[in-house]
Amino acid sequence: MSRVALFEGEDASPEAVRPVVALLDELDLGIEWVRPPTDATETDGLALLQTSVDVVDSADCALFGATSGASAAALFHLRWGRATFANVRPIRYLAGARSPLANPEGIDLTIVRENLEDLYVMAEGDLDQLAAPAPYSLTMGQPVNSLGPGRFALKVITEAGSERIIRRAFEIAAGRPGMRRVTCSSKYNMLPATDGLFVEIGRSVAVDFPGIEFETLLIDDLACRLVLDPQRFDVIVLPNLYGDILSDLGAGLVGGLGMAPSGCYGANYAYFEPAHGTAPDLVGTGTINPTATLLSASMMLDRLGLSEAASAVVTAVEDVYRAGAHLTPDQGGTATSVEFCTAVRAALRVD
Repeated sequence: MSRVALFEGEDASPEAVRPVVALLDELDLGIEWVRPPTDATETDGLALLQTSVDVVDSADCALFGATSGASAAALFHLRWGRATFANVRPIRYLAGARSPLANPEGIDLTIVRENLEDLYVMAEGDLDQLAAPAPYSLTMGQPVNSLGPGRFALKVITEAGSERIIRRAFEIAAGRPGMRRVTCSSKYNMLPATDGLFVEIGRSVAVDFPGIEFETLLIDDLACRLVLDPQRFDVIVLPNLYGDILSDLGAGLVGGLGMAPSGCYGANYAYFEPAHGTAPDLVGTGTINPTATLLSASMMLDRLGLSEAASAVVTAVEDVYRAGAHLTPDQGGTATSVEFCTAVRAALRVD
């Protein structure tokens, strides 16, 4: 029996999560869902957070919907509290999906995003807080706290954080069929101390994986190439902010955020969530696309050692898209979220 902490999220997110959970329950995979309370108020918020933390820590992993409210505190614990440093974002075109590209066939890449550091350390402040000697601006030729009223943000790239995420990217590339290439990218020409460190560590890690091709690209060059020739990429490893932005760009190439699953992995914990938001405009319509949630759940099944079921879910989703009869409105269809999941269940080749 596997114990999974389940957070449905807010707004329309539960309308994607619930039919996915119902589908997995029908497969009788031995999953025990643990649902923390999420109806926080000003008086019980701290108690709710502690309850959520306890549930997360007692579970084998977590499945998370999209959040914009009470469950966000639990997401912070899943990410920083459990040090889930590797955000793995598969970008793969499913035949029948509504891609904006003329030729999306063959897009099959994975973006591996560092999940804890960079600007996401959330250390900001007023420039006048920076005591002398303040950092010196090489472009403006003066200490940054002398530029006038304004604010700063710290970009933090550590050696250990970079080494572990880049090594994870190579390990993922080693397990994938096909080209076996890792692309490491940042803005290392303008930020040699931080972004430069990231690619420098990438080169050092690459030595341990002689059978995998390694390349470095400036982040703006990578963004352009992703649109012009996405099929050339295999595994892309990025610092946090760039990974956040370009993984959404990648989702757009294959049909939108409703198609974008993700898994966040640490040394001894993992959680899985769709990359889309809470879709408040879709609340009550029953038409939010559950594909990203289903594919995230497949990643979760693989983590739990249920690889056969994980592969069967992916194949069934592919079959539904190829048939085209039960797609949600974002993909040009008229199906509800429940109808889409029902079609996936019918296509599953497992009892």
